[in-house]
Amino acid sequence: MPDLERAAPEDRPAAALAAVADHRVGFGSVRDAASGCRACDLWARATQTVFGSGPVPARLMLVGEQPGDKEDVAGEPFVGPAGAMLAKAMEEAGLDRERAFVTNVVKHFKWRPTPGGKRRLHEKPNKVEIGACLPWVETELALVKPEALVLLGATAAGALVGPSVSVMRDRGKPLAVDLAPLVVATVHPSSILRAGSGREAAYDAFVRDLRGIAKRLAA
Repeated sequence: MPDLERAAPEDRPAAALAAVADHRVGFGSVRDAASGCRACDLWARATQTVFGSGPVPARLMLVGEQPGDKEDVAGEPFVGPAGAMLAKAMEEAGLDRERAFVTNVVKHFKWRPTPGGKRRLHEKPNKVEIGACLPWVETELALVKPEALVLLGATAAGALVGPSVSVMRDRGKPLAVDLAPLVVATVHPSSILRAGSGREAAYDAFVRDLRGIAKRLAA
């Protein structure tokens, strides 16, 4: 990654986006550059950068909020409980998880410790952290060139589309944005895990959203 190696760690997201726009680097170089990103302070407490994973290019790309505890340790997105929920729902909806590119808007795990415990609890990233990281997911979009882009949860939808989109109001409907030929927002699978007695209904609604995407890809 000769061009990106010269970029300061705090400037790497923007440098990567510019390099991809100029067709100077590929996915591997961008992923390597992201491992040394210092564009915000989240890197200091995270184990590692968790970049997107999957085929490049890919027909389907899914974007969540940030890696969780399991992802932070493994260095791969969507390998924890929410990832298992996503894989199950995709299979039921007729989408091949292995042929999809999955990533998050924020590439480092933001967490706080449990009082007196060793568990690391998820904390929502703020606007500064999201803004600092946004060029990475924009770079992934430019490389993956998906036919269908699925925004999982409010953070992903807000970061990539803006405040005009409401996940619960607009879920499952094509959004009029030019990020991909088909852009759809739905809930993050982690919200289903927190749904309590409503988990079954929340899961069924999630599968319906994904099934609609599968039908459009098959058309």
